Amino acid sequence: MLSQYESKMEKAVDSLKSEYASIRAGRANPHILDKLRVDYYGSPTPIQQVANVTVPEARTLMITPWESSLIKEIEKAIICSDLGVSPNNDGKNVIINFPELTEDRRKEIAKDIKKKGEAAKVVVRNVRRDANDALKKMNKGNELSEDELKTNEDKVQKLTDKYVADIDKAIDEKTKEILTV
Repeated sequence: MLSQYESKMEKAVDSLKSEYASIRAGRANPHILDKLRVDYYGSPTPIQQVANVTVPEARTLMITPWESSLIKEIEKAIICSDLGVSPNNDGKNVIINFPELTEDRRKEIAKDIKKKGEAAKVVVRNVRRDANDALKKMNKGNELSEDELKTNEDKVQKLTDKYVADIDKAIDEKTKEILTV
């Protein structure tokens, strides 16, 4: 019965981790392109589905499209994104050079990481509230005894604690990654 709420909490943590994967930490990471879409024959398509993305150097990404006609589309998607980088092309590849992050920028990113983590915790706590409301409704409808209600509420709280701890761990790891030069 509680599995639906557990899966919602798990999705909140997974969503946070995928968001963190797109935050750059001073070195090139192909995952920062995960959210970008290019117009491929009229449909928005992830860059990874129309090109090969490699990391030839620590702060450089090279995108090699399978069709050379996509170079302009890929450049346009990068320019329109919030990555804050300018793409270059050599006719066959789109090259993105990432500048070294300044100390101020690192601190700004660390604040953003914490803010995203707190938002994920709010989602988990809202799921806990929904689960507890559903349990109380079942109790009022005589579907659950008082003991079963208390037991299930304790289980929901343990799940909440577990996922909040996962979020805290993700925040700490990403913050450490950003702040260490």
